[in-house]
Amino acid sequence: MGLVQHKLGRSQRDKVQQFMTITSASEKAALQALKASDWHLEGAFDFFYSQPQIKSYPDTKHLEELYKRYKDMILADGITLLCNDIQVDPQDIVMLVLSWHMKASTMCEYSKQEFFTGLQALGIDSLGKFRERIPFMRSELKDEQKFGEIYNFAFGWAKEKGQKSLALDTAIGMWQLLFAEKQWPLVDHWWQFLQARHNKAISRDTWSQLLEFARMVDTSLSNYDAEGAWPYLIDEFVEYLNENGIISNAQSMTDWSKK
Repeated sequence: MGLVQHKLGRSQRDKVQQFMTITSASEKAALQALKASDWHLEGAFDFFYSQPQIKSYPDTKHLEELYKRYKDMILADGITLLCNDIQVDPQDIVMLVLSWHMKASTMCEYSKQEFFTGLQALGIDSLGKFRERIPFMRSELKDEQKFGEIYNFAFGWAKEKGQKSLALDTAIGMWQLLFAEKQWPLVDHWWQFLQARHNKAISRDTWSQLLEFARMVDTSLSNYDAEGAWPYLIDEFVEYLNENGIISNAQSMTDWSKK
């Protein structure tokens, strides 16, 4: 334990150790980030990764070696190998967060430029550092702004090349993955409605507006504005909920908007 840590309380010492474990930062850098964020870990992570002067830059040669191991990343085999190496399930949402950092254009494909962009931004140049960054990437989903960015990124990432809309089955799978993080009570009713009434591809407008609907409108729909500028599909969803008596059953659930 460093001399500085002797002056800290137990909770603060624990946070310093946790921060150093996740980021591989020095004690000095950990203290700087935690103090700057008033000892909130998530804020400290954001501070640390936004400050180039305290961020450890990855070695380009090591990145080249890492990329060569996954040079078939335009194929599913390369992604599977990467997931095995970093001990993450390919269906884990953290792979979406990683792809967001890489600014990847297509699901299950990483170009060399995307690979380097993402890993350099995360300060990764080895498998050990890759595994160490996993908790940080998970923590980003708890940040409402970042979650919104990741959510909107997912639409373009998941759709087929050359298509303007997202295939319904793919959209439902992505919604189940994303809303599992936020526990939106109506998500199952949403995809059941789509399969029963819509059964078509999802537009970008519907995709982006659904997040706003989930965030703003409570499950009782008491603050839903029928005259608002919601996409027609969301208006039809509200009608579907009312017609099937779902609202009364959903009112006991915890609203995202009230968290």
